[in-house]
Amino acid sequence: ALGWPYGDGKGEVIFTSGATEALAIGWGQMRHTRQGCAKASRKFASAVEHPALLRLAGADTIPVDGAGLISPDSLPDADLIAVQQVNNETGVIQPLDAFAGAVRARGAALLADCAQGVGKLPLPDADMIVIAGHKLGAPPGIGALLVRDFALLEPTGGQERGYRPGTENLPYILGLATALELARDDHGWLAGAADLRAYLEAEMRGLGAEVIAAEAPRLPTIGAYRLPGVNASLALIRCDSAGIAISAGSACSSGSMKPSDTLLAIGMSEASAREVFRVSIGRQTTRGEIDALLTVMRAIARGKAR
Repeated sequence: ALGWPYGDGKGEVIFTSGATEALAIGWGQMRHTRQGCAKASRKFASAVEHPALLRLAGADTIPVDGAGLISPDSLPDADLIAVQQVNNETGVIQPLDAFAGAVRARGAALLADCAQGVGKLPLPDADMIVIAGHKLGAPPGIGALLVRDFALLEPTGGQERGYRPGTENLPYILGLATALELARDDHGWLAGAADLRAYLEAEMRGLGAEVIAAEAPRLPTIGAYRLPGVNASLALIRCDSAGIAISAGSACSSGSMKPSDTLLAIGMSEASAREVFRVSIGRQTTRGEIDALLTVMRAIARGKAR
């Protein structure tokens, strides 16, 4: 359904409880690409990965430029390199197909976190692909790790041919399959999302807002904005009072007081990073809802001016 190069029975699928677990399996059970059964020890992730992966990678990260993009020339010699297809905070799209050859030339495997891009962008030619069902309309709590070859992973015992412990959640797997079919047959809504975001960003710029990573290729369903002098927490509270849900940093860690790793990695100061909030546009988002958000933002901007 997703057009992955290793689909049609050539690759493998491990169903998981979501993208976080899929990342943990792909990162933690990866074998050494040169020594067969030995566990991989040289693993690097981009500095703008989801917090779920950065917790595993620690300090072993690959730097990005001011737009959040990785240069293929900066890839290290490794056994495993993990890069997001689409950043969950800024919407920036990494040129993963340009990385694939460079990664393999180093004898490494490519782990691509496609949680945000699945069902919206073609999947890259990666050795392992992570997807999250709730990002495309499936129930929360279902995801998958697509694996080019099970020989890449060390089995740990349990279900799913020994690569993941725990009974498969069949009802949610069926929900994921249905969501994939709908996503495959309906790409038209992304053009509408792009129009809505363009309108939002033009209006936000008129209020003095900064569009984060505006110069980079971005998925039209995500936008990150900074109103200088306005803490993102204030924007979240004011929007929540109006019945509008936005977020600051990664939605999965929005309750944390720590500034976003992604924003720090692209060179923002901690103070500026705390002023950035994220807006997501879905299939059902309307122009009226964008206008309601802008009404709140205009009120915040007027209060700041006073």
